Parts: sequence; structure tokens; C-alpha cells
Amino acid sequence: MGENGGGPAYFRTQVRTRDRYWLHGLLFVLTLLTTTVVGAALQYDFDRNIPFEVEHGFDAYVRVWRNPITLLQGLPFSLTLATILLAHEFGHYLAAAYYRVDASLPYFLPAPSITGTFGAFIRIRSAIYSRRVLFDIGVAGPLAGFVFLLPALSVGLAFSKVIPGIAHQGTLHFGVPLLEWLLERTIFPGAAAGDIYLHPVGRAAWIGIFATALNLLPIGQLDGGHILYALAGDRHKLISGMALAALIPLGIFSGWWVWLFWAALLFWGRRHPMVYDTADLGASRRRLGWISLFVFLLSFTFAPITTGL
Repeated sequence: MGENGGGPAYFRTQVRTRDRYWLHGLLFVLTLLTTTVVGAALQYDFDRNIPFEVEHGFDAYVRVWRNPITLLQGLPFSLTLATILLAHEFGHYLAAAYYRVDASLPYFLPAPSITGTFGAFIRIRSAIYSRRVLFDIGVAGPLAGFVFLLPALSVGLAFSKVIPGIAHQGTLHFGVPLLEWLLERTIFPGAAAGDIYLHPVGRAAWIGIFATALNLLPIGQLDGGHILYALAGDRHKLISGMALAALIPLGIFSGWWVWLFWAALLFWGRRHPMVYDTADLGASRRRLGWISLFVFLLSFTFAPITTGL
């Protein structure tokens, strides 16, 4: 183990791949556009006290085409969501840069969906030979994103309002993660969760919470899988397999069938690359591991989105 420049050199010398900055920039701009349109639709419904519907998101494209100035209404949502996603991905990227691991800049995924995006990711393009480095890169993203989504959710809830039964109206019903429930009890004491209409900024934070929970699933090569592998080593395969299997009954009994899709998708990526390193992670990293588990429990929702009849 040696030093070379700004960070410890844990890796063999590799040729660094050049980033296609134009592609990263284009995907980010397109994602900002699609999320701003969704944000405009959310704000439109919020101002009129009506529940958000899937078709409202598509209607917003027509309104924006006819009157582009309406895009400004969607910026609080899109900028909040972009900040949370950027924090998460740059947490990974900066940790990788510190350890001289070749990683790409974030790729954003625009989508004409109810969120306006399928998220973002970075590519790790060089092998990792240290469990400590694997842990630090894996944990940096979720914790960085959580630092930004926590105040965003607080601000979003502060601008939210109480409308009896609003969460159960319409065809889309959003689950309430523990973190949101705890903050709601503080900001709206005595109000039922189903009576709170989340402001678009709060909805952006909700999406960030949902993405954090997905990434922290202790499966395969997700962030949670990296953290688990660094901490548990050979036990990763067993624990990861149990978590993967648990998604099947969860999808059946929670009413959110998308868990079955995730189970099938993650099944093919359940194996984790071997890291031949027996060095102890140390007490501080083990504490961070417990913190990441706590963040996961605060963020997880059994049925994130369900449809009403």
C-alpha cells in the first residue's frame, strides 16, 4: 500500500477512460426538462387541491408546449430532485476519485414517467482490490444523498397542506416511509398521514428517499450489496440471497408487484466480484455500516406506489 498524489494508491496503474462530457451534459439537461414538466404537473394539481394522476403528467407536456412559461412552476420539484440525485452520485464519484478508482461522471436517465426520470448512475471502470475502498465508495452515495434529502423533505412538508383523505383519492397512492411519517408528526401533529398533501418539493424528496431505499437493498452490486460484502465477506452470498428471496412474498402481499420485477432483475446481478482483502474495516466503518442500515429502515416502504380502484 503506497501513496501517489492526493489519495492512497490501492490499485494497479490503469489507463483512465475519457468521459464524453457532451453525453453527460445532454442527459442531464433532458432529465431536467422531463422532471420540470412533471414538477409543473404536480404544482398545477397541488394549487387546485386535486390528487396527481398519471395522465396529468402527460397533459403537462401539452400545457408546456402551448405556454412554455409554465415550466417555471416545475423548477422547485426538478431542481430539488436533481440536487438529491447529484449528491448521491457525486458521493460515489468523489470517493472513487480520492482512491484513484476510474469512474465515470453521472449518467442521468430522462423518462416520460410520473417521476420524470429513472434516476442516475456512475460506471466504475477499474477493479477494486480493497474492502475498505469498496465500502467507502458504496456508502458515500446514499449518505450524501440523505444529507440533502432530509432538509428537502422538511421544507417540502412545511409547504404541504392538510386535506382530509387526499392521499387516498385518485388512482395513485404513495406509501409513507418512516422518515416522512416522523417528520409529519412533528410538523402536522395530530394529522393523519392520509390527510397530508405533499408539496412538489416534498414529493421530490420522497423520490429521493425511495431511490435511497432501493440502492441500500443488501443485494448483489447495489450500494447496499457493496456495503454488505465489505462488512460480511463470504456471508454476502447468503444474506444477499435471503434479501432477494424476500422480495417475492413482499411483492405478492404488499400489493406492489414491481418488487417481483426487481427480484427478477437483481437475480441476474446477484453475484458480487471477489475482493481478496482480509484487512479489518475498523470500528468507524462498522459504525457507518449501522448508520446506513438505519437510513435504509427510515427510507424503506413496503408498497411505495399502489393503484386505487
